[in-house]
Amino acid sequence: MPTSQLEMTINPKAEWKQIFNDVWRFERDFFYDPNMHGVDWNEMRNHYGKLIDDCVTRWDVNFVIGELIAELNASHTYRSGGDLEEAPTRNVGYLGIDWEIANDRYQIKKIINGAPWDSEVRSPLMMPGLKVKEGDYILEVNGSPLDVTKDPWAAFEGLSGKTVELTINSKPDFDGARKITVSTIDDETRLRNLAWIESNRKRVDEATNGKIGYIYVPSTGVDGQNELVRQFAAQYKKDGLIIDERFNNGGQIPDRFIEILDRKPLAFWAVRDGKTWQWPPFANFGPKVMLINGWSASGGDAFPDFFRKAKLGPLVGTRTWGGLIGISGAPNLIDGGSVTVPTFRMYDPDGKWFKEGHGVDPDIEVIDDPALLSKGIDPQLERGIQEELKLLEKNPPVNPKQPPYEKR
Repeated sequence: MPTSQLEMTINPKAEWKQIFNDVWRFERDFFYDPNMHGVDWNEMRNHYGKLIDDCVTRWDVNFVIGELIAELNASHTYRSGGDLEEAPTRNVGYLGIDWEIANDRYQIKKIINGAPWDSEVRSPLMMPGLKVKEGDYILEVNGSPLDVTKDPWAAFEGLSGKTVELTINSKPDFDGARKITVSTIDDETRLRNLAWIESNRKRVDEATNGKIGYIYVPSTGVDGQNELVRQFAAQYKKDGLIIDERFNNGGQIPDRFIEILDRKPLAFWAVRDGKTWQWPPFANFGPKVMLINGWSASGGDAFPDFFRKAKLGPLVGTRTWGGLIGISGAPNLIDGGSVTVPTFRMYDPDGKWFKEGHGVDPDIEVIDDPALLSKGIDPQLERGIQEELKLLEKNPPVNPKQPPYEKR
């Protein structure tokens, strides 16, 4: 039976009370601590429940729910969605470039090149045959002149993922201009992230004469596991590694990450031709440093915590977010909204809780300097390089000399 035309009449006020009560019950029944962190949970139902009568929109209900679950003073307490009223949006199309104004025209200051080792995303202006270069002017979008009194993105409103016609010239006028056709991208985040990763990798490579590798781990979820493995695979033969987990947005518990980085030398195999085999073969036996900051969260807290426990090397940067009361799923609310219920919390082998709300302290604190960052200098990365070179000098990777051949 078709259901697309089914209708029902809802009393929002009554439904909002049900939603609030469901949220309150979810936390009461599934929160990891039956004592609710010492909060009088029955009183919280009464205290915040009264506010539901004053709610005018579903947005108001979400606000009240947020205040209720915040009383638990735990990480991973989120609420979202529901039967919300939202205005339609028009996404902007992007070209993957830095813009600047010159001669009262919009000019291409820089074309963002992600990374030569990744084909996931490219600037539309780097497609074959376009012959567009930095310094060229973009004069029109779909025949409409670009207005320098507005942001350049205004001309690309509603053109996300669309094919557009650009008028390009090497000079700031239409004489000799040409038209090209490109497909815009809907987001530049990944493109710019790849460019940042590659610039860091190059900096480490240049500063250490190719001795040290650089690996960026964006999360402890699927994408983070993929990035760790593929970047490790390309650099595990380096003398040492800098593991950058700044801005790591978590995901899962990263014991597998540590296992890959903590493989110890078990044997070396002499062969007639070629280099000696190390065992395990997919391992790096050199010193390691990890970069952390306040945006390293959840699994991004566990990663440096486990890194330290495994004695893999120093942590450089600033204290992490501090959220290891985790979530494992909760029922949806009746109108499609959602709320999270923290169901487990980490404590150490010595029987002490992880410092929830505090995070993992660095061994070497390095606070970002905006003045240096604006010049392309990353103080935390630079200190990481210094520490890694010191460790490399004191503790070079295990690489025993082959014993003389025996007469057997």
